[in-house]
Amino acid sequence: MSIKRILLIGILAISVLPVSAQEQRVKEPGKTVFKPHWFIQAQVGAAHTVGEAKFTDLLSPAAAFNVGYKFAPAFGARIGVSGWQAKGGWVNPQQNYKYKYLQGNVDIMADLSTLFCGFNPKRVFNGYIFAGAGLNRGFDNDEANALDTRTYELEYLWQEGQILPTGRFGLGCDLRLNDRLSINIEGNANVLSDKFNSKKAGNCDWQLNALVGVSIKLGKSYTKTAPVYYEPEPVVVEQPKPAPVVEQPQPKKEVVVEPMKQNIFFAINSAKIQDDQQSKIASLVDYMEKHPAAKVSVTGYADVDTGNPRINSKLSEKRANNVAEALKAKGIAADRIKVDYKGDTVQPYNTPKENRVSICIAE
Repeated sequence: MSIKRILLIGILAISVLPVSAQEQRVKEPGKTVFKPHWFIQAQVGAAHTVGEAKFTDLLSPAAAFNVGYKFAPAFGARIGVSGWQAKGGWVNPQQNYKYKYLQGNVDIMADLSTLFCGFNPKRVFNGYIFAGAGLNRGFDNDEANALDTRTYELEYLWQEGQILPTGRFGLGCDLRLNDRLSINIEGNANVLSDKFNSKKAGNCDWQLNALVGVSIKLGKSYTKTAPVYYEPEPVVVEQPKPAPVVEQPQPKKEVVVEPMKQNIFFAINSAKIQDDQQSKIASLVDYMEKHPAAKVSVTGYADVDTGNPRINSKLSEKRANNVAEALKAKGIAADRIKVDYKGDTVQPYNTPKENRVSICIAE
């Protein structure tokens, strides 16, 4: 084998080793975490007020503007204003008339894509449903007031304007363009009083809307946590037992106090010390009473698979403080207790359950 070939193999081997060592330290990659945020929607389209005329004869322009807040990955709320023009029809003789309206809405929204497929801020298609209520104000009803009704007058004819309650529901979707901007498509149905179109029908009036527009997020909708690294567990090699030797008298040595370690485990999303962990608290107290010069270090942790960094930091702090308070209640002086917490930035053990812990070391 040539010298050049030997050198090349050696360089490749050296370059691969650090990468392999680094990969062994990575337990899991960073997570994508939802972040609450505001958003706005601007929409235009067509409205159809159900009535006694051809479908196309009762089409009119519509527009809407909404401001909302996404407070959870799958749920949000919005307030908005919609309206423009509505149309009605009179059948004898055939006449159509138009009037204007403005409607304020409050809606609760549910993200169907997140509910069924999980949170993914990079998903292109996000469907949602909503339901809400509002107030509708009709005005500029001059054409209805000028109709030739011949047989009888419109029984619910209004002139100066009116305010009516409304309920609504609908479906929509956002087609993602980037992290802030989406194309928005929505269809909704609004149920109003029978007086909305001036005609008495004995049932509610319905208005259907088909809208298209843009949806803009007013802030970052997610954050990414850093990857979590774990140090490899040390390998303990059992050494062969030495041959027995004859003990020689030795001068007395100072007694060395061995430190004590206790792991106080907690339930998920809880900082309460469980009954089955009380014996460990008692062991720590017994050790501290036997060794008056000893001090104890209490460090709280939280598992990275649950919650988010802010919640986990507070949870680990509370776990550590609760253990410290339990020791104080048993008579251990506060100046002998050191409290620390790591949140989910450090994972001392391999499983999420073990990382819901306060590690106590007395020495």
